[in-house]
Amino acid sequence: MPKAATLPGNEGFRNIPLDEMESIVTRFERRIHEAQKAAPPSKEWVRRAFRRQGAPRCPIRLKRLSLDIVVKYGDALADLFCEWPDDVVCITPYDITMGYQPPDKPDRINPVQAMMTEAQWTDEWGTRWGHAYGGVGATYIDCPIKDWSELDDYLARRMPDANAPGRLDDARRIAEMHRDSKYVVGLVQLTLFERMHALRGMEQLFMDFYLNEREVNRLSEAITDYLIQLVGGWARLGVDGLLFTDDWGTQTSLMIGLEMWRKFFIAPYRRIFQEVHRHDMDVLFHSCGNVTEIIPDLIDVGVDVVDPIQPGAMNPQEVGRRFGGKVAFSGGIDDQRLVSYTPQELKDEVRRAIDAMGRPYGNAYLVGAANAMTPDIPIENLQALFEACHMQ
Repeated sequence: MPKAATLPGNEGFRNIPLDEMESIVTRFERRIHEAQKAAPPSKEWVRRAFRRQGAPRCPIRLKRLSLDIVVKYGDALADLFCEWPDDVVCITPYDITMGYQPPDKPDRINPVQAMMTEAQWTDEWGTRWGHAYGGVGATYIDCPIKDWSELDDYLARRMPDANAPGRLDDARRIAEMHRDSKYVVGLVQLTLFERMHALRGMEQLFMDFYLNEREVNRLSEAITDYLIQLVGGWARLGVDGLLFTDDWGTQTSLMIGLEMWRKFFIAPYRRIFQEVHRHDMDVLFHSCGNVTEIIPDLIDVGVDVVDPIQPGAMNPQEVGRRFGGKVAFSGGIDDQRLVSYTPQELKDEVRRAIDAMGRPYGNAYLVGAANAMTPDIPIENLQALFEACHMQ
């Protein structure tokens, strides 16, 4: 392991030239995929873990990273993934906040530049995003459907095409590289609720649930139709599962009441996930915060893996007791504490998580951080995390 003083960038990593940042990211991705390709096949037993059929150990996914942690640690971080490759290959065909950009788009957004500098841009859905220098991820700052009178025009002329030529081309090479030997997951970000409030605005959408039910349902149906088409595209790439993101929880509870959640979202989720299962793929569902209340409904609509079990918001022991054997779990290692843990505390946390959610239930638990790991985490703690997860 290189000493910290030799790691790329140190605390000045945000100020290195853009082309050097891009080179670091490209080399990092190439090295990781080469290591995963060379690792022993694990596809079938990971599938068994996710389907609660028993696996030799808990599968691992640690490539859950902010872009800036990759730029900061570069080869030192890649070294960890090369020594301990992930069991799951998760493919992101384009950035969550940018959407698909055709190769001939004249004003293409550079993801590295957008996520490492002060930047604003508009995605393919018409949502305006902003990223603050030094921040992690982006936040929407303007929404395209300001009034429901615009809905007809939006659905007819402005909504993206799920079957746009080239939409999943950037995912194709990685899928073809790994799909014979590794469990490959396609990422579908901003699924339904997140997409709706990115189009309408969070506060406005919450009011719409009470005041504009018809319009909410029309928008939901259009997005659901889009997603069903997108599922077909992923199926043609031969991936094993799809990871859908829709954050529903605060640190303590759901953002809306359970009955309202069921009223608007049970039916569309069921439609989408039935289509995933029709193609013999698994459903992984990401929802931050305390979503314990809706786990029974998620199981009912077809979710195979609930992600992330977030220790700062949920109780992993309770979740394991209540739902172990009925659904697989993912996450479980508190990313909010990875900065402050000692290496030994971190190893103890990994062992507790596996004992609570994995070992008693046939290892149906994808071990990893509950959310994206960020550059404030010491490299020593990253080393300890990799060791603990892989030495079950």
